[in-house]
Amino acid sequence: MIRLAAAIAFAAVLPLSPAFAEQRQQDVGATDFATYVRNLWPQAQARGITRATFDLAFTGVTPDADVIAASKKQAEYGRPVGTYVAGAVSPGRLSGGRQQLAKWADTLAVAERRYGVDRAMLVAIWGMETSYGGYYGNKDIIRSLVTLAASGYRETFCREELLHALTILQQGHIARDRMTGSWAGAMGQPQFIPSSFMRWAVDFSGDGKRDIWTNVPDVIGSIANYFRENGWQPGLPWGYEVTVPRGFDLAKSRAGFAEWSARGLRRADGGALPATGDAYLLFPTGADGPAFLVTANFEAIKRYNISDAYALAVAHLADRLRGGKPFVTPWPKDDRQMSRSDRIFLQRDLAARGFRVDNFVGQMDFVQRDAVRAMQAKAGLRPDGHPTGDLLLWLAANPP
Repeated sequence: MIRLAAAIAFAAVLPLSPAFAEQRQQDVGATDFATYVRNLWPQAQARGITRATFDLAFTGVTPDADVIAASKKQAEYGRPVGTYVAGAVSPGRLSGGRQQLAKWADTLAVAERRYGVDRAMLVAIWGMETSYGGYYGNKDIIRSLVTLAASGYRETFCREELLHALTILQQGHIARDRMTGSWAGAMGQPQFIPSSFMRWAVDFSGDGKRDIWTNVPDVIGSIANYFRENGWQPGLPWGYEVTVPRGFDLAKSRAGFAEWSARGLRRADGGALPATGDAYLLFPTGADGPAFLVTANFEAIKRYNISDAYALAVAHLADRLRGGKPFVTPWPKDDRQMSRSDRIFLQRDLAARGFRVDNFVGQMDFVQRDAVRAMQAKAGLRPDGHPTGDLLLWLAANPP
């Protein structure tokens, strides 16, 4: 199923969008809503939207109370990583993925050659986002975006996405009544927001339209193009589960594969690490759980959704679709991932101490994990880059 947690659906596209400060939000009445739509027309006209398209988009549209309610809910960040990965790489999703690999083998082969992204990865993204098109949301995209914008929820961002959505209608890629998706504006089987559609959706079937709702070749080609244009390196593995020797300096996070091998790290499945290339040492649940050496292609997956857990689940699903085995190291049973509010506190604290922080909405990147390692070492904690409540308590007791 589609990731129903609203903020997670939104996060699938945020990494390539501007960072936003939280804004004051309010329920929007019919009068304010109508005024917002009326004031939008000059901006739409400046983008080349005709009055006919504008009227088609907004005639009969009213605020959606369910969208406003969804926007006020915090993202669920506390789910254990092992539980998340197991749910993502379920028997049903594996079976469905194998069926799609066989059914669309010719299309996938062409996309693989043209864009350099292997077919299992394309199918894994498709499966994670909407269970291979099984469900991609039934919200009216125009209504959702104008409701969010008029209510003050990330107004600049939502207004810009709304204008892109009008352009999609203007260009005739999808009929007005079929332009559906998530409450936050993610559309179709790959869950692109309108600006992502404009940048990266492709007409892979050659019918003159970019249809990511019902045209599977367009879905496959669009996902492949997205990855190619966002840093995917053909032939580079996403990474490997590894074993870490006793006494290893956990503060070490970045090195080439040759150095990692010299330091005693080994692939958990018994295979050989590459002789060349660089990798980051990631402990998603701390040093007691599975460890991974991840490459630039892991970061490319995170540009689709900045969550480490999401990227790991997609990568593992792709591996399993290729015939790979489950992870070797058990996930900790006491895994407690930080809440969104705790992550934001951590980010603001790290920034106050002079560390680089690129967003303040709780999304962790590897730069922040290295900052966590530095503060863990200063606090006398194990410097594995996995933030815990103990670190938060130390930071609170020792302000910058």
